[in-house]
Amino acid sequence: MKHSPLTYRVIPRDPAGHLFAVTLTVPRPDPQGQVLTLPVWIPGSYLVREFAKNIVSMAARDARGPISLTKVDKSTWRAPRCEGALEVAIEVYAWDLSVRTAHLDETHGFFNGTSLFLAVQGQEHTPHRVVIEPPDHPRCAGWQLATTLPRLTGGEWDFGTFEAPDYDALVDHPVELGTFQVVSLTACGVPHHLVLTGRVELDAERMSADLQKICEHQIRFFGEPAPMDRYLFLTTVVHNGYGGLEHRSSTALICDRSAMPKPGMEAPTEGYRGFLGLCSHEYFHTWNVKRIKPAAFTPYDLTRENHTTLLWAFEGLTSYYDDLALVRSGTISEASYLELLGRTLTSVWRVPGRFKQSVADASFDAWTKFYRQDENAANALISYYTKGSVAGLALDLELRRRTHDRVSLDDLMRALWQRHGQTGVGVPEDGIEVLASELCGADLSDFFDELIRGTADPALGELLAHMGLRFHLRPAQSPDDKGGAPSGTAIEQLRRKGELGAKVVVQDSGAKLTEVILGGAAWRAGLAAGDVVVAVNGLRVVGRELIDRVAEAGPGKSLTLHAFRRDELMTFSLTPAAPSETTVWLEVDPDDAEGAARRKAWLGV
Repeated sequence: MKHSPLTYRVIPRDPAGHLFAVTLTVPRPDPQGQVLTLPVWIPGSYLVREFAKNIVSMAARDARGPISLTKVDKSTWRAPRCEGALEVAIEVYAWDLSVRTAHLDETHGFFNGTSLFLAVQGQEHTPHRVVIEPPDHPRCAGWQLATTLPRLTGGEWDFGTFEAPDYDALVDHPVELGTFQVVSLTACGVPHHLVLTGRVELDAERMSADLQKICEHQIRFFGEPAPMDRYLFLTTVVHNGYGGLEHRSSTALICDRSAMPKPGMEAPTEGYRGFLGLCSHEYFHTWNVKRIKPAAFTPYDLTRENHTTLLWAFEGLTSYYDDLALVRSGTISEASYLELLGRTLTSVWRVPGRFKQSVADASFDAWTKFYRQDENAANALISYYTKGSVAGLALDLELRRRTHDRVSLDDLMRALWQRHGQTGVGVPEDGIEVLASELCGADLSDFFDELIRGTADPALGELLAHMGLRFHLRPAQSPDDKGGAPSGTAIEQLRRKGELGAKVVVQDSGAKLTEVILGGAAWRAGLAAGDVVVAVNGLRVVGRELIDRVAEAGPGKSLTLHAFRRDELMTFSLTPAAPSETTVWLEVDPDDAEGAARRKAWLGV
């Protein structure tokens, strides 16, 4: 017998109060008492976020009238035996302007299903229908709706009725409501739309052309046809923001208004290049993590943490390919790509925590460490995004070197797509290593022991030399120096500067230390994160002045610092260190023709 679908009705009831009203109707509740749950995390963001905390009211009824729900735990409720259908109404507070939860005011609405849709235990694999109604508010007149949820009623941007085949699909299609701007393109026959919410002026033609090149490149990389029949980039444009979260046929993005391409722009600005890289990253996830998944995610258990040592591959390899796709698609130049690569390497080389935590452990401990960083994070942790990207680079170049450019990471990704993405079979914890060794025709366990399970830096100098590139390290020119380019100041002059060994933020009362690097000058002096330095050698300092004074003093010269720790004034003797050479830039070897040919094949330029 065909069962009636579970039905949710969503109304942006109180935009000024940031409240969504959601009613769930369960036609055939469990006669033993229906259990309902709300996810505690959202796939792609590996932190227990406790979405149930945003439910501000809950009421239930059956054919007889109101009934009481029993709370089982922090995100689980049980209804008694019902007469007829069970109806549960909740109000959800939505005031998190992020890609992970929900947001509602008089300018727009946005939600992920994990924030609004209760799961009906035992019926997760039945059809789930959703009716989304427009807000009844004069300031919200003319609102439209954007989502890739399969539509049953209404036009492309209309409110209406939608249906997903199961709960997993239901919560994998975010929804944007409001008066948005749409930039359209077609990639390999698939319609794509960039949906922009917020005040923004941009060169829509430039944006459409660049996104088309990136999307077509990635579709062809894995092989046509694309695994979706339409795709949305749901983008909230703000004054200062950056982030994204992947879904099976869309992504939710937040970006800075200044990152949008302006009419007449020639080469991409740094902000626009960063936005294209973000789009490329989330789009690559359409294959890598949304369909090629760790076995630990098949299926997701949204009631608790799902641990895997493979986030370095699913986030890190995606981070490797996001900028690589930009240069391969012709969106940026080779020089621009090498600068971005140097910046990624710099971000890893500057973190001493890379010697403490392997990228496999960083993956497993994402739930408790990466998403809950404190002032000691730089000393104890490494990002599975950035170190995973470096691991991807090293693995790619190692495969090419060992096989005389017959096999590359591209072949590994396509094999993962064929064996796991297209079959739905999860990747076992050793699956990447086993497959890489198979393709290479050699045992790569030693390589993975060092690169993934160990904490040593990869031998990138040798690997990059195979591509006609020279790997350079130098001191940073300033706290704003992101690396990726040669120094504008002579190296010997930089080496004469003193280094504080701490990160600093400006306060009216002084310079507050937010991180103190293990073994650095500030650490040796006894300074700690949270200390507010107010004077150096008896003269007041504020913010960056502290870094400048230490730099001017040079290595080895003793300085007297006065700082407040909580409300106590303390005195410290600090001896600036020689600057650490952790800023990376890459140089093309003009005399290496063979390396240039291999680099051209690698970068596709």
